Amino acid sequence: MELDTPWLAMAFFLIALIYASVGQAGASGYIAIMALLGFAPLTMKTTALALNLLVAAIGTAMFLKAGRLSWRSVWPFAILGFPFSLLGGAVQLPTDIYYPVVGVILILSAVQMARTALRRAGLSVDLPTDPPFIPALSTGAIIGFISGMTGTGGGVFLAPPVILAMNWGTARQTAATTAVYNLMNSAAALLGAYAFWDHIPGELPGWLLAVAVGGSLGAFIGSRYLPERWLRIILAAILFASGMRLWFG
Repeated sequence: MELDTPWLAMAFFLIALIYASVGQAGASGYIAIMALLGFAPLTMKTTALALNLLVAAIGTAMFLKAGRLSWRSVWPFAILGFPFSLLGGAVQLPTDIYYPVVGVILILSAVQMARTALRRAGLSVDLPTDPPFIPALSTGAIIGFISGMTGTGGGVFLAPPVILAMNWGTARQTAATTAVYNLMNSAAALLGAYAFWDHIPGELPGWLLAVAVGGSLGAFIGSRYLPERWLRIILAAILFASGMRLWFG
């Protein structure tokens, strides 16, 4: 398996650009590409978390600079999200369990991405409200543990099915909240997975450069402009295909 081909770095670049434009960091997308190439589970998990951490940091900085962050919307999810991501990062599922579990997560991510792409704008006329403390606390913990255990980041499950569905923020506020959540959870999960760092490929620095450029462009677009619907649809198709590959082997 060739890990240093230019097109693989380009794929990571495009994923970071698309995800960052909607406040995501791209973990499920990186895993999708690595799944198609047959990467080992520990390599997929640690690599995705490392790439996710960098893009989430860039996205957080961009949204903060653009004045899109509302800390009241972030901290209820983060209180338990961080420690549970740390715990999840230390857990490594057996290969015969990891592939099906991540496959299901990728398929669910594809469904959520497609729903947000196909949903009509302006359906809700109610003003967004701040997330209630207890539901946000428990949601952050559950998503944090699952994302840390699988290396999927978690933001894709926080934004469409929770924050937007419950009307706890506008589209751009949700993107900003998700960026911070991804940053904290990825850092915690990667720290928790320190025992597996030797599975990170030596090509990681080049991939980090690719996602840094892609994430910067995507976050710049997302913090100021509406995301493109077709980009989400294409991404949903990639996630779905990769999830099916992992599920059925």
